[in-house]
Amino acid sequence: MERIISGQRKEEDLALDSSLRPRSLTEFIGQDKVKENIRIAVAAAQARKESLDHILLYGPPGLGKTTLAHIVASEKGANIRITSGPAVERPGDLAAIITNLQEGDMLFIDEIHRLPRVVEEVLYPVLEDFALDVVIGKGPGAKSLRLHLPRFTLIGATTRFAMLSPPLRDRFGAVYRLDFYDQQAMQAIVRRSARILKVEVDEGGVEEIACRARGTPRVANRLLRRVRDYAQVMADGVITAEVAAEALAKLEVDSVGLDEVDHKLLRAIVDKFSGGPVGLDTIAAAVSEEADTIMDVYEPYLLQLGFLERTPRGRLATRLAYEHLGLPYNRQDTRQQKLW
Repeated sequence: MERIISGQRKEEDLALDSSLRPRSLTEFIGQDKVKENIRIAVAAAQARKESLDHILLYGPPGLGKTTLAHIVASEKGANIRITSGPAVERPGDLAAIITNLQEGDMLFIDEIHRLPRVVEEVLYPVLEDFALDVVIGKGPGAKSLRLHLPRFTLIGATTRFAMLSPPLRDRFGAVYRLDFYDQQAMQAIVRRSARILKVEVDEGGVEEIACRARGTPRVANRLLRRVRDYAQVMADGVITAEVAAEALAKLEVDSVGLDEVDHKLLRAIVDKFSGGPVGLDTIAAAVSEEADTIMDVYEPYLLQLGFLERTPRGRLATRLAYEHLGLPYNRQDTRQQKLW
């Protein structure tokens, strides 16, 4: 079954990005501190007629890192080239990209934590000195040639900030974390997307979708499209609170945005491992998911809700998780929680 509330990008998202993606900082909803810092940095760079410092954006998937990269380029009036860490397999791939950049251009690398180490090491002098070191020939006759590059801005995006090596992190002049959106911001995002998609939705429908969107705009847009389909077939195209609740119930998205996979994860910890603590790899094996997927996609929101706790011995299901699942809380878990 397709995971409706996943923060990962799918073809459907890409197809609608051009219409739903904000084009300026004014249109971008939420992340106020990040927006203000970017606005100041862009204004200062324009006043000095310089390129922006290299920017690193990190946080859970679906919060707007790619959108912000496009907005920064738009606000600066610069061209932007886009690639991803897995696509840059060899130093030659990186050289081909950066040697085609012009003065003031921006290069956006998504999933920058997945750059191969050999490519990352070539990137160090590029970011610091705007110079590319090229080795010509092999063996004793090999020569090193330094190519000077135009000043450009690298914008990196990652969901795994800790996986970036310290030398690479230190070469970014600005590092911004994107957090989950609050309820007010999510409602504003649903209203904006509904206007663009020409969907008729009342305030009750807006609230119902926003509260189940996991604080993630990408998820909100996906849920809105699915509820729109349901309303079109079952409710004359109008999304009310009742219609939204019925549609999301059919999609198995509960009142706080958890779906079947989240419930499966929590129940595995509670039922099979007495609430924890239990290691990540053990949980992954129990629910037939990759450990990285659990850590990147499922856990951040469960941690934010307070349903999970990370301890030195593994993951614990909290009292809130038991209450949400409608299960009695085992006092033994309280002793374990205090111990670890």
